[in-house]
Amino acid sequence: MTYKRSWYPLMGPITASRRGTAAGPKKQQPVDLLTGPKLALAGRVVTMDDTFTIRTNAVVYVEKGVIVAIQDREQPAPDGFGEVPVVKTGGSIFPGLIELHNHLSYDTLPLWSPVPKRFKHRGEWPNHEQYRPLVSGPMTVLGMYQDSSGHYPLLPALVRYVECKCLLGGVTTSQGIRLASNAGIQRFYRGIVRNVEQTDDPDLPEAQCRIPDVHAKDAARFLARLRKEDSCFLLHLSEGLAEQAQPPSAARKHFLALEVAPGQWALNEMFAGIHAAGLLQEDFDVLASHRSSMVWSPLSNLLLYGGTARVDAARKAGVTIGLGSDWSPTGSKNLLGELKVAWLYSQHLLDGLLTARDLVAMATRDAARILKWDRAAGTLEAGRRADLVVIEGTSADPYEALIRAKELDLRLVMINGVARYGVPSLMRQLGSDGQSVSVGGRTRRLFLEQATADPDVAQVPLNEAAATLRQALQNIAELAKEIETPKPAPATRHLLDAHTAPVWSLALDEIGSCGVELCPRLPFNGPDDFTGPDRAPRALAIAAPPLSTILKPIQLDPLTVADDPGFLDRIAAQPNLPAAVRTGLAGLY
Repeated sequence: MTYKRSWYPLMGPITASRRGTAAGPKKQQPVDLLTGPKLALAGRVVTMDDTFTIRTNAVVYVEKGVIVAIQDREQPAPDGFGEVPVVKTGGSIFPGLIELHNHLSYDTLPLWSPVPKRFKHRGEWPNHEQYRPLVSGPMTVLGMYQDSSGHYPLLPALVRYVECKCLLGGVTTSQGIRLASNAGIQRFYRGIVRNVEQTDDPDLPEAQCRIPDVHAKDAARFLARLRKEDSCFLLHLSEGLAEQAQPPSAARKHFLALEVAPGQWALNEMFAGIHAAGLLQEDFDVLASHRSSMVWSPLSNLLLYGGTARVDAARKAGVTIGLGSDWSPTGSKNLLGELKVAWLYSQHLLDGLLTARDLVAMATRDAARILKWDRAAGTLEAGRRADLVVIEGTSADPYEALIRAKELDLRLVMINGVARYGVPSLMRQLGSDGQSVSVGGRTRRLFLEQATADPDVAQVPLNEAAATLRQALQNIAELAKEIETPKPAPATRHLLDAHTAPVWSLALDEIGSCGVELCPRLPFNGPDDFTGPDRAPRALAIAAPPLSTILKPIQLDPLTVADDPGFLDRIAAQPNLPAAVRTGLAGLY
């Protein structure tokens, strides 16, 4: 199969991570430059500040990507804004949603439906017979497919599609797409949606989400590495069932292995454990005593394990909690959907312990605290970045209104003072008309121009990205066959030949070894503890039939629930979900 466009070399000039790589010293240029006109947005402003101030009829004044002031509508405009027209948003203005956990590369794949059994921990489900044809196999092909020139033509389309999926759900910050090159250099995707792993911005310190294998195998080394961090360290932790039984469950052992010596833990205020579903009350007390945090992904946990993190215990201990939708094969399409699942879980299984305001805080101010971004993002206050989302209406309780908001209720998504997505009338008034996109049969506008954009992703409109991915997934077996067919070895280049730009490809952390770990899989019962289940998917893949013989056409996962008429039916058919979520989610859409 051939594709019209040859997009590579992808990513243009190489930039190093915050701590430096073989690419050399880091360039101090933010992903989004602080430029842009003065703007004034009117509506009900839900600040999420320390006092949870709500201004029922206010104006948010923005200049060069930063909030200058928030004032009641009847007050005189700040200096310099006297001639700036006030744009009526017709809704409630919130901080942009901050997602702390997502494997974005996989968000082209549809929901695993139904999940065939209840698993005990994350070492089990990658070995199920359905996982390779439905998840790891298709992603392997998307990540490895090369055209005749040796480039990976599907990657720009994938990057464009998944970041737009975030925007259409009100997400202004998420985790990035990890790339690896033939030059041995690894980096993260820099896009329109903020990427917690690469900001190139001292006001938004970059989170670390992976650790070198050598540190992952020794608690003392891991603690030494953690003590060097000056920002958030996000790591998968104890993903699986929480059990009181002795010996500890496999999921809980991942946490207990962080005890370097009696009473000494490889934890500090920078540590944030993703999932933490296998922890008990005493474990959350340990997290809290070290001022560590956690990231909750309820839908994915419930679909795979029939249970999720004991957020009541985490709350009791005082652990700060953020939210993440995980990935589309076993999670929500976006953080707006994950808020709904968290709300249903709290209302029906925790007796309403977590209020709507608590949950919105997890996706805004608390997430910013975990990232150490709270002086620049997560709230609507003077001096904060103008990352915001506007939903329809101003009458209902604002926090519950956001949780109940459908994707069609989003009127505007702004990042760094630039209107990126919204209803056409608002986008035109804000000078960001952009390209049309249909959401649930209604026209919305996307503005994807960016001064610092990757040149190859920049030329791919959303509709073209969707068409490219749709075609690839429909012909996934054919692409797999091309990958499996031996190709002539490239001619050897002389050492003095001119340097060629590296070719970037996906580093798929759930499939192949990248030299780093997503989990602190430290040995607990000897050096071989946990290595078998975690490495089994790779070993099985070597002995398994060729992908071209087992892959079937796959549907590209729609951007929104509004465009996926079967999504809620598939949720209702999931056997591991509690009844409150299985039958209740449709009522929130």
